[in-house]
Amino acid sequence: MESSMVKSVFSLCFFFLCSFLYGQSLTMERAELIALTPDWEGERYADGRPKVPDDLLKRMRQISLEQAWSVLRGAGYSHQYETGWSNIYPGEVLVGRALTAQYMPLRPEIRKYLEKKGAEEGRIGDMVSWPIDMLEIGDVYVADSYGKVEDGPIIGDNLATSIAAKSGNGVVFNGTVRDLEGLMEIPGFTSFIRGSHPSYQQQMMLTGINTPIRIGPVTVMPGDVVLGKLDGVIFIPPHLAEKVVKTGELVLLRDRFGHQRLREGKYTPGQIDARWSDDIENDFSAWLEANMDDLPVPKEEIEELLKTRTW
Repeated sequence: MESSMVKSVFSLCFFFLCSFLYGQSLTMERAELIALTPDWEGERYADGRPKVPDDLLKRMRQISLEQAWSVLRGAGYSHQYETGWSNIYPGEVLVGRALTAQYMPLRPEIRKYLEKKGAEEGRIGDMVSWPIDMLEIGDVYVADSYGKVEDGPIIGDNLATSIAAKSGNGVVFNGTVRDLEGLMEIPGFTSFIRGSHPSYQQQMMLTGINTPIRIGPVTVMPGDVVLGKLDGVIFIPPHLAEKVVKTGELVLLRDRFGHQRLREGKYTPGQIDARWSDDIENDFSAWLEANMDDLPVPKEEIEELLKTRTW
């Protein structure tokens, strides 16, 4: 099944590459991007990329990878997680909206054509800088540079400084970087990469910006919410971001309550680690009311939980 999925991803990438050669720009048309993200009903950027609200991104930071994975799996999204990364700032969290870029091995006539198209569109400098020019605050630059190591780094500390200034975030690269020491000095540049190398990108070309790309087993769409922690990154379809946050916040609250009651010795591990009785549920509700001003979830969300009691 995984082999079939990989073939499908490569077929999709090939489709978009072919479309460029028949007169399209490096980016998809707005209508195409909307058609590929039909379940998102919220705000979009001018190019059609979903724009998950800043408030949800802020709340997403405290959601665990396990909680997010469980929600996505239950919604039928079984291939949204990739592990095995090097995290430039171990222990720090990366959250933002994906701006995607696809790199491929150099084919001279194709790169020449794409550079011509870029010049016609007003793009400046080498093509590795083009996705960076498009970043906005809250974005995460997600690039597939096919794991290339030597002659593979697509950024060093200069471009990374620009990325941080424009987006307020780091990157997720299926590939390498250079100037690692310099990157580690950039405040807030939490990034997930495959490694570093002192060389710079050669014999490569950028073939797409804000198109579907492959990161490990994941098909990443522009506008997906990126959640990176420790050595794992999960890519959350925008229409599921609110569900992930609200479900994760409820789990967070129940865990905090359960841990407190276990420390107090009020309940046994068997009581807390099983389906809760009505008495424990009522105790949980009372605990929420008494502590809502001090809990790591917006007060209005806790009040809504208490009204609905949907857990």
